[in-house]
Amino acid sequence: MTAASRDPAPGGKRLLDIAIALPLLLVASPVLTVLVLAIRLDSTGPGLFRQMRVGRDERAFTCLKLRTMRADTGDRATHLTSADQVTRIGGFLRRTKLDELPQLWNVLKGEMSLVGPRPCLPSQDELIVARRRRGVFLVRPGITGLAQVRGIDMSDPARLVELDARYVETMTMAGDLGILAQTLIGKGQGDRTA
Repeated sequence: MTAASRDPAPGGKRLLDIAIALPLLLVASPVLTVLVLAIRLDSTGPGLFRQMRVGRDERAFTCLKLRTMRADTGDRATHLTSADQVTRIGGFLRRTKLDELPQLWNVLKGEMSLVGPRPCLPSQDELIVARRRRGVFLVRPGITGLAQVRGIDMSDPARLVELDARYVETMTMAGDLGILAQTLIGKGQGDRTA
């Protein structure tokens, strides 16, 4: 059975994504504009950060985030960089998870979902192989997910893949709404790959 065939409302997940992401992006646009300007005033470089990630069916896509690290940090997972690479405003953006807001655009484009396994970097070979083996790439990656609300990030790939696979095997609309609610109340620390 595929992940899509387990969805109790075929297409419902995508409709939910659009119904939530579109109004959120419209409301957040002024905030995003202010944050992009604040980032640029705080440190040299662009306010938006673009990074290649691995999505559904292992297709690469450009993931958007507000930049939280110095522009010269490079294309590395956050857990592999030092804390001094994080900008002053970057720490605040990470704590509040506001750095993820631009990914609402990725959701509207159909590259991501609101809820799903966080997208990994193309260089995270061990994680990609494990996710492939467990069927994690059957679904769109998410802004938040089961692993994130449980406080597991990409620094623990074995545990991450276990929770990602559990999500894919058991995903429901009600489960997604529960994960979104837990994210909104600040449960877990979120993905820190960029």
